[in-house]
Amino acid sequence: MATKAVTDASFEEDVLKSDTPVLVDFWADWCGPCKMIGPSLEEISEELEGKVTIAKMDIMANTEVPGQFGVKSIPLMVLFKDGQPVSQKLGAAPKSALKGWIEGEL
Repeated sequence: MATKAVTDASFEEDVLKSDTPVLVDFWADWCGPCKMIGPSLEEISEELEGKVTIAKMDIMANTEVPGQFGVKSIPLMVLFKDGQPVSQKLGAAPKSALKGWIEGEL
């Protein structure tokens, strides 16, 4: 399963009401580090299919949700379980570090 695009309008249904944990990657098109981790997140979404959904939210097109969660720097990844943020990671990291963090939080 590829990463899923999430918007302000779909956030409640796609993230907060999800039966499985959801990792939301807050990103922007102009963000170099965001582009660096994008392919890794795509691969991780395939490798951890069924265990976690990896969603991407463009903070330039969607300002409401990032504002609610105080997103000030990107890339910011926030893991949600049962509708609640349980862990977050700021900045780019190698795929192995990202996957290890996600698996450790599941």
